[in-house]
Amino acid sequence: MAVFYDTHSHLTFPDFQADLPEVIERAQAAEITRIICVGTDLESSRSAVRLSEQHPGVFAVVGWHPNHVTEAPEDIRSAFRELAVHPKVVAIGETGLDYYRMPSTKGGTAEQDAHFKQRQAALFRQQLEVAAECGLNVVVHQRGDVFEATMAELAPFAGRVRAVFHCFAGDGAALRRVLDLDGMVSFTGILTFKNGQNVRDALAAAPMRRFMLETDCPFLAPVPYRGKRCEPAFVKETSETAAQVKGCSLEELSAATCAAAQEFFPKLS
Repeated sequence: MAVFYDTHSHLTFPDFQADLPEVIERAQAAEITRIICVGTDLESSRSAVRLSEQHPGVFAVVGWHPNHVTEAPEDIRSAFRELAVHPKVVAIGETGLDYYRMPSTKGGTAEQDAHFKQRQAALFRQQLEVAAECGLNVVVHQRGDVFEATMAELAPFAGRVRAVFHCFAGDGAALRRVLDLDGMVSFTGILTFKNGQNVRDALAAAPMRRFMLETDCPFLAPVPYRGKRCEPAFVKETSETAAQVKGCSLEELSAATCAAAQEFFPKLS
């Protein structure tokens, strides 16, 4: 059986509190040999590190999600520098920009929207600085009309920090720009959705060894589990669709995606 990695999971979320050991066992049984658990704030990042210490095949990414910037201290760099040196911390993130649910969508003002955007950009830059200092790459979240702003934040760090755009759903032009910046993209169970043709088109255009597979669990469970809680074992279903899109065997897809992950996350072993 071909082996795969889940390069983006949220196993520290409450969704997995009741049966986390069984979730990890099911992933191992499905030949998902590496799971990267991604933080969304300081506490979940610390929890991801602790989880990685308990399971040989689990690794951590530490960072502050843009949707949670209102709870963040002014400067998060020192806390994440401390976490970044841990041997099983393989990247910084998830970080980035998200304009999908602005304060104005919940009754807030335009001024609050502007402040929210400024805080997101400031924390994004802080995490890019930590990544550069610590020799790590970044896991980028982007949602809403943020692609140009995201690329503008990444540009000053070109050559020092690489980015993987997780849960990628951009078009061919966006894909080329990410790749031109020496970045990578990662695909979720959306590949299997009936309405996921745009994502399948992006995968078809992505060169082998320049993309990875992920679940973003507990979200985005692939068909036939759509609508249910997602978990790392479900990379298997996503990989089957991905192999069809790329016109390759599961073994070829395994070699390419695992090699991409090993290259992007140098501390992954």
